[in-house]
Amino acid sequence: MTQQDARAATAPQPATTDEPPRVLVCAGGTGGHLFPAEALASVLTGRGWRVELVTDVRVADLGEDFPAQDLHVVPSGTISPRHPIRALKGSMSIARGYAAARRLINRVRPRIVVGFGGYPTLPPLIAAAHLKVATVIHDQNAVMGRANRVLAPMASGIATSFDTVKHLDERHMFKARRVGVPVRKAVLIAAERPYDPPQVGGPLRLLVFGGSQGARVMSEVVPGGLAQLPADVRARLEVVQQCREEDLKAVRQTYAQAGIAAELAAFFTDLPKRMANAHLVISRSGASTVAELGVIGRPGLMVPLPHALDNDQLFNGRALEVAGGGQVLEQAGFTPEAVMRIIAGFANDSSSLAEQAAKARAFGIPNAAEALADFVAEIAEGGMGGVSPA
Repeated sequence: MTQQDARAATAPQPATTDEPPRVLVCAGGTGGHLFPAEALASVLTGRGWRVELVTDVRVADLGEDFPAQDLHVVPSGTISPRHPIRALKGSMSIARGYAAARRLINRVRPRIVVGFGGYPTLPPLIAAAHLKVATVIHDQNAVMGRANRVLAPMASGIATSFDTVKHLDERHMFKARRVGVPVRKAVLIAAERPYDPPQVGGPLRLLVFGGSQGARVMSEVVPGGLAQLPADVRARLEVVQQCREEDLKAVRQTYAQAGIAAELAAFFTDLPKRMANAHLVISRSGASTVAELGVIGRPGLMVPLPHALDNDQLFNGRALEVAGGGQVLEQAGFTPEAVMRIIAGFANDSSSLAEQAAKARAFGIPNAAEALADFVAEIAEGGMGGVSPA
């Protein structure tokens, strides 16, 4: 018996035809990986699939409301080349996760395994590939993540969110398809609201946030910049801003002294609704934020996280900027004076905001979850293969 035959003999046999097709959805590390997975799971469940979530201990609690019939926690770890001891510990944890994932796949017998990036997806996706189970990896960013770069050669299909993805090897392009970033239902509901351009002399509504945990730079720069605007422009501003708890008092005081109407909070549970209400969004440019700006159709002044791994936020923001849906302002140039100039320009020429909003909406992919579900079903049926054609 050849080695290939031996592997085939140990591969999990598919579930019986009278059972719903099963899919293992693998996401962990951050909620940013989990939320697109949740959107896919909702679509697949609606189509009659049995969805089971594979995650790691860090976000296991976030998976409580995930639309999956079972939740499995598989060990994983981060490989840090600059820290040999951490790298060794991470490798050992991944090895334990690989063994656990093989046992899980043999027990569950999924039709396909889908990963959403991050090191927690390595054990189950590698195990699935070795067991000859179809796999799909999804990457949210315009720069392919490091875990997905490892998985790309063995994946059956690669789902991307942008037309151009840095570090996606040309040898794997034949099995790649742009589907976009699956977004939450709340985003799709918010997208139903058309853009209402600011009127001459009327309110100019700004939404400012910096990710799920806030960003101190937003609190340090935006209020001071808006406070420098002429009094007639300040009187028109309606600001909604997410701030860290420790920054709330100082930000509130700055806005009050400048006579700017502002609603501040450490966290907003209805951020998509507030995004739809805004004339301009000032934010980071994480993959989910850029996707939501596009789907809802709102112009963004995007300040990429300068220390993000592989500078992915810069490339995400640039993609929307090139499409005409917003502007990237790197953090080195993100100053109160720069904010003042940009907002003053929009206050005097609101037509440019309307144009950016329209182009942002054209850039967005509201049916990304359905497109990804179609791709997953196609791969599960053997529509594409993971071996490069000769």
